[in-house]
Amino acid sequence: MSRPAKRTHLHKIYSEEANMTLFAGFEMPMWFKGIISEHMAVRDTVGIFDITHMGRTVVTGPEAEAFLDYATTNDVSSLAPLSAHYSTICNKEGGIKDDFVLSRLKSEEFLLVYNATNREKDYEWLLKQSKEYDAGVEDVSNSVSMFAVQGPKAESTLQRVSEEDLSRIGRFKCGWTKIAGFRCFISRTGYTGEDGFELFVWNTPISSPDKAVKVWNTILKAGREDAIEPCGLGARDTLRLEAGMCLYDNDIDERTSPLEARLSFVVKLEKGDFIGRDALLRQKEEGVQRKRVGIHLLKSGIPRPAYEVWKNDEKIGRVTSGTFSPVLKCGIAMAYVSTEHAKTGETVAIKIRDKLVDGEIVKFPFYDPTEYGYKRKT
Repeated sequence: MSRPAKRTHLHKIYSEEANMTLFAGFEMPMWFKGIISEHMAVRDTVGIFDITHMGRTVVTGPEAEAFLDYATTNDVSSLAPLSAHYSTICNKEGGIKDDFVLSRLKSEEFLLVYNATNREKDYEWLLKQSKEYDAGVEDVSNSVSMFAVQGPKAESTLQRVSEEDLSRIGRFKCGWTKIAGFRCFISRTGYTGEDGFELFVWNTPISSPDKAVKVWNTILKAGREDAIEPCGLGARDTLRLEAGMCLYDNDIDERTSPLEARLSFVVKLEKGDFIGRDALLRQKEEGVQRKRVGIHLLKSGIPRPAYEVWKNDEKIGRVTSGTFSPVLKCGIAMAYVSTEHAKTGETVAIKIRDKLVDGEIVKFPFYDPTEYGYKRKT
């Protein structure tokens, strides 16, 4: 017998306003008004997502830093309080068990936020690995609601209802504030490529959703003059793909290493021993056989996962994520191709319905970062 679908604090709102889907065991909104309109709201103004389905674990104790430095690939010792970084958890073979964001709340207190599909797996793994350390591991996923407010107007929207000066929180920095009278943890992070924040409403059990609902409605009201839109998983996926960000089980998994996935910037081999280090060190010395790339289609077509990538009558890889880009008005894809062909500017083709459609390998993000994204100049 299948388990009943899980719900977040805002399910009552979704059931009345959104087109729903099942994702990672949760009933979640796929879209409210439409994927493209929600996507462009985030690129042009501001959008808000409920991301409470994600996993959240707090690690505390005198050896919390040492434990996380051993359990993850990035350098936890360099992370100052109220700062965050992106990282990965690897298995002994160097495959990615998950990717996540780690925030240091205090000297001996950390918050990990990881993928919804891996909530139980990651928590159990962290709990097991922590046994040799003086560190506590607590799953707070069901007692903390989580929203993402993303887009060039994200700061102005949240500033109207925040008691703290949000301009003081830089990218991948964190802080505490009050919204709608409730204490919230806030980090300048996100999964869209845009500027924005992820907001955690602390001490909010699923059984008592009123605080989460009030914060959500307060932010929506505050964002009206910025044309805020509630957004679903559909826009979240197209936004992250345009930004060149991986989706677990599509673009990365336990058979994929961070070096193959072009995530070597989160692998600090020099920091000392960590799980997967030996395998990743060998990979770095020997070189990888394939690499993750972005492909911009030069002709009409929409690439999908598992589509083949070709070059000169030779199959050189396959697509792991693909969509129609609302910004570029063309098909884009994330794919793994043989390393010899993983060069920016290389022309390739994607096989779509038995037809080879020309494309070009491009750098991430797919869009012009001077016009869109957190680095925009306009």
